Amino acid sequence: MSAVIHLQALGLTEYEARAYTALLALGRAVPARVARQAGIPRPKIYETLERLEGRGLSARVGQTPLEYAPLSAREYLARARRSFDDRLEVLDRDLSRLTPDPAPEAVYHLHGEAAIRAMCEDLTLNARTQVVMAGDKVLAEHLEKLTPRGVKVIYSGLAELPSIAAEGQQAFLLTRDSEAAVIAHFISGSEGDQAHGVHTHNPMIIHLIEGYVKLAQLRQQAG
Repeated sequence: MSAVIHLQALGLTEYEARAYTALLALGRAVPARVARQAGIPRPKIYETLERLEGRGLSARVGQTPLEYAPLSAREYLARARRSFDDRLEVLDRDLSRLTPDPAPEAVYHLHGEAAIRAMCEDLTLNARTQVVMAGDKVLAEHLEKLTPRGVKVIYSGLAELPSIAAEGQQAFLLTRDSEAAVIAHFISGSEGDQAHGVHTHNPMIIHLIEGYVKLAQLRQQAG
């Protein structure tokens, strides 16, 4: 059952996950019935239900006979989400202390279409104000779908401008928030691993890309 697998990913043991989903299906039940429903050995069911109670996922609702009922799955997921978000914030702070901001003059090479697409997706997903793109429309449309709400998307084709790629290659340009950029060349009719590009935070290169895209837009409008 997929719910059991996902609950385990959130930290429950297999028996805990199976017992909890069984309780959700039953509503309330004596431990023996939960064991049958969940496929858990009866000697293990009492300690499993007690652990669920400790996690705030079940509660005792009777003594004679002893019965358990599940607590809200929605509340549990909300707690898990808050805990995960808190851990991400702490990790972000810790990693920020360890990792210096990239040097503006640094240029990082990207090899293969998968690496290029991954970098473009990462920049797009983390955009705050605007994403500027030019080149392959299919890739641009895919990235636009990933753009966070409220972020402005500027796109242009490159047909109206002199080529910035060698013969048989197609260029793709992207900048994010005027802070980071990707320049990529896709080779027509070749395997994706032959594509290549660069990623940089160099403000001069970013300014040139954005000016190039704006010029393309102006020429398209004039035409």
